[in-house]
Amino acid sequence: MSKTVKDLTAGTAGGIAQVLVGQPFDIVKVRMQTAPKGTYSGMVHCAGGILRNEGPLAFYKGTLTPLLGIGVCVSIQFGALEYAKRLFANQNLSLGLGGEGGKNLTGSQLFSAGVFAGLANSVVSGPVEHIRIRLQTQSNTKPLYAGPWDAIRKIYTGHGVAGLYKGQVATLIREASGYGIYFLVYEKLVQREMATKGIRRDQISAVNPILYGAAAGYALWAVIYPIDMIKSRMQTDGFSAATGQKYKSTLDCVRTVWRTEGIGAFTRGLGPTLIRSPFANGATFLGFEMAMRVLDRL
Repeated sequence: MSKTVKDLTAGTAGGIAQVLVGQPFDIVKVRMQTAPKGTYSGMVHCAGGILRNEGPLAFYKGTLTPLLGIGVCVSIQFGALEYAKRLFANQNLSLGLGGEGGKNLTGSQLFSAGVFAGLANSVVSGPVEHIRIRLQTQSNTKPLYAGPWDAIRKIYTGHGVAGLYKGQVATLIREASGYGIYFLVYEKLVQREMATKGIRRDQISAVNPILYGAAAGYALWAVIYPIDMIKSRMQTDGFSAATGQKYKSTLDCVRTVWRTEGIGAFTRGLGPTLIRSPFANGATFLGFEMAMRVLDRL
């Protein structure tokens, strides 16, 4: 099995783990981000309303889209990341840097590899996130879309490819900056563990990917949360004036939210995100690392 196939397969395992663990928290985050100011007094109020009005299964509303899509997204993330890491390792090796095999990458190399992974991922994550958010925020009593495929069909029919990629500018900014930090933090923690104990990557305790993933997740959200909120607003906005469009562009969205709702709007929904982050990101890296160990033995 080639290295690329292993990377993509292990990334898929990490993505599935991420969705199953993080989806209930994510729907609360999206509802709080996109609801009018004052709709919810807090995370518990939002979650309680969903449970009371829509039932427990509502916390997994729109799960099919991320389960398939995020599996592909995380697969692409790790595939692109590992590809970039190998390129930098070969570069280091030719210069006599980076230790054995040139694999001890610098912080700037790891950040650049993460940015590359984020940009590669955004090609898929943009429409996947868009469809998921449309399903998560639609009315439970009079839903506009019967499911992910119906949403894709209706949006594409009415607005073309551009409609599916609505909010893509915010997505590109989010993915590039966020995953640069995300993978930098995780890989540096892995490097430190290996150097301190003189062990190989596959000898690191299974607990560590969970802890390092949690740390990486917090670093990610510290950087991207405000732009993630803007992305959510853009992806729930109307497609035209006739369908209730509020924002002309990403920049117009930022200005409008700042003017009408204040700085607090840029952190609305942060609570469920911070609770979700260590579990979802820990599960992601645990799934990836354990899958890689299994695949390396095949």
